[in-house]
Amino acid sequence: MTDDTDDWAERLRENRREKDRFFAEHRQSPIPPDEREAFDGLDYYEPDPDYRVEATVSVHDDPEPIEMDTSDGREVRYLRIVTFEFDLDGETRQLHGYRQETDDSESVFVPVRDKTTGQETYQGGRYMELEPEGELADGDEVTIDFNLAYTPFCAFSETFSCPLPPEENWLETTVEAGERET
Repeated sequence: MTDDTDDWAERLRENRREKDRFFAEHRQSPIPPDEREAFDGLDYYEPDPDYRVEATVSVHDDPEPIEMDTSDGREVRYLRIVTFEFDLDGETRQLHGYRQETDDSESVFVPVRDKTTGQETYQGGRYMELEPEGELADGDEVTIDFNLAYTPFCAFSETFSCPLPPEENWLETTVEAGERET
């Protein structure tokens, strides 16, 4: 591994340790209070730089509304604002990025399912959040880091309602990166 990869992997491990501390100790943790003392951390795949991919952005100038089912049976409306195209496991793939209609941040929500879903990872899929520096434009290159894929809070407590990845964000490959089923 190169020094850059070593630094990246160590930063990722430190972020994971911070998240584990938050889950174990913070009053806003999704872990129910009576289960926090027994909580000994989330389960993660080992950091893998092969799951950090460069993606080309296609911006949707007139974002299409998408109704996403949620873990508690409701629907929530998002706008499909961008499409990311990237190579993974020797094939060109796509994921869509969304934002709620009422959200005016630059954050891009990327819910995803893959062939680990329901086997090694949470049955409702996992999430990634992209925080681009400024507004995205057609042809921009961004890094999608599946090592940052995380389990939504509804996996830990029924008090949370989580959008489920729409079928257009189901990857027909195995993504052994990020958080695993706990």
